[in-house]
Amino acid sequence: MQNFTAIQLFVFQYPKTIAVITVTGVGLFGVKKWMAGRVCRSKASLEGKTVLITGGNTGIGKETAVDLARRGARVILACRDMDRANKAAAEVMKRSGNDQVVVRKLDLASLESVRQLAKDVLDNEERLDVLINNAGIMSCPEWKTEDGFEMQFGVNHLGHFLLTNCLLDLLEKSSPSRIVNVSSLAHEKGQIYFDDINLEKKYHPWKSYTQSKLANVLFTRELANNLKGTGVTSYSLHPGVIHTDLGRHMWPEMPLWKKVLFTPFMFLIKSPTEGAQTTIYCAVEESLQNESGLFYSDCAPKTAAPQGLDDEAAKKLWDLSAAMVSRT
Repeated sequence: MQNFTAIQLFVFQYPKTIAVITVTGVGLFGVKKWMAGRVCRSKASLEGKTVLITGGNTGIGKETAVDLARRGARVILACRDMDRANKAAAEVMKRSGNDQVVVRKLDLASLESVRQLAKDVLDNEERLDVLINNAGIMSCPEWKTEDGFEMQFGVNHLGHFLLTNCLLDLLEKSSPSRIVNVSSLAHEKGQIYFDDINLEKKYHPWKSYTQSKLANVLFTRELANNLKGTGVTSYSLHPGVIHTDLGRHMWPEMPLWKKVLFTPFMFLIKSPTEGAQTTIYCAVEESLQNESGLFYSDCAPKTAAPQGLDDEAAKKLWDLSAAMVSRT
């Protein structure tokens, strides 16, 4: 009773303070819910279907795997770090109640590794219903892939370009099937540097990242053009700003003042589960079956940036990418 009286006294003495705290709390909660975005509402079953997810051992890839496994899919986690992948597979099986989760080795920075994975899938899988090109690297230093390509363009685009093309026959055989490419709104700031695709003249981590994310959007568009009538559809998407380890190369390089400003906003950004929703939506939503080549955000279509709608650039990028992977 004394405690209740003390609380009443505090409320009567500081009504404005209480009001400010209450309004701020409600406002932050509202912003948090808004930032979380929409949720995929589809109840589609994936019984008898096979899904391959690159980078499915962490972040939105793992959360996507959990959801699709719960729907009954056989899920292949294609990952570089096999220890982490095996631990993730065990977690996915436990959370989903589905033991049809397998791990395969994939290093997207090695086109030989990409080809080996594709051969393994073609030799051992009877079908492939959904290919989710999820793995990526963001704003890393000026590194090179095993084949000598700029790392972000090599991993985020070229590796997935080769993997997808190697698996197209199986995807067509399994149609209707889908290809889902995880891009970003960062593509809006990007351009394809056709005369310096590896950015050897002037490298900048963010410049490289935005180029690779634009490449994802253009690749999706050209896939749609090339696969008309096959029953294979393609989708690119922005998952949102998410709390994952994707930004591990950015944080150490960020000035202290930016870290101080950014830290409070960590509360507002999406969790991996929230960030996975648009990927899941593109993989299972029944109403998208006759759509292809479009860009999505928050479980809804979103118009890509003008440079992401350029069919001529999409075709040019496809031809350049094919030439680059064929030389290795």
